[in-house]
Amino acid sequence: MKRSALILLLLTIFSCGGSKNRPIIVTKKEEEKNTKTPEVRKPSTRATTKKATTSTEVIVEEIDNALIEKIIENASTYEGVRYKYGGTTKKGMDCSGLMYTAFSEEDINLPRTTSQLSTYGDWVDLKEVKEGDLLFFATKRNSRQVNHVGLVTSARLGRVEFIHASTSRGVIRSLLSEKYWYFAFVQARRVL
Repeated sequence: MKRSALILLLLTIFSCGGSKNRPIIVTKKEEEKNTKTPEVRKPSTRATTKKATTSTEVIVEEIDNALIEKIIENASTYEGVRYKYGGTTKKGMDCSGLMYTAFSEEDINLPRTTSQLSTYGDWVDLKEVKEGDLLFFATKRNSRQVNHVGLVTSARLGRVEFIHASTSRGVIRSLLSEKYWYFAFVQARRVL
């Protein structure tokens, strides 16, 4: 009985590809060990390079992509606005204010400060950064403490573009590959 269950489990894993984006379901055996209620985790709803297997996943991905595009569009409407510490309007904007405002226009509440944002959401490897992710930087000399944030607007292999509020130039788009930003980069986080 145990052997046939093991074979069935292995066939299921290999036939499904063992994708990390598939729901993880706690089985009865695990449930008996843990004496917890069964837990079902939803797969990431972000767009992936693999094709979605159900129409529900396609719909969720389309909604998420549309939401991310709208957030990027919201941030883009502030391009050219001058920098103002604590600002969240067209009269002046700071880096965390830009993130806070762009997301809140879509009824998504984010923490207001860069330091709070730097611990919000999930850490993402730079190789897996996607549109809508946040990039964090340490721009003070001899410090690795995060003090600046930007929103990824485009991510392709070797080219990550982000929008942010620069103290010297206001709200602009920059490339992570620019020497200044590359060396100041600390981490990326996914909030959606």
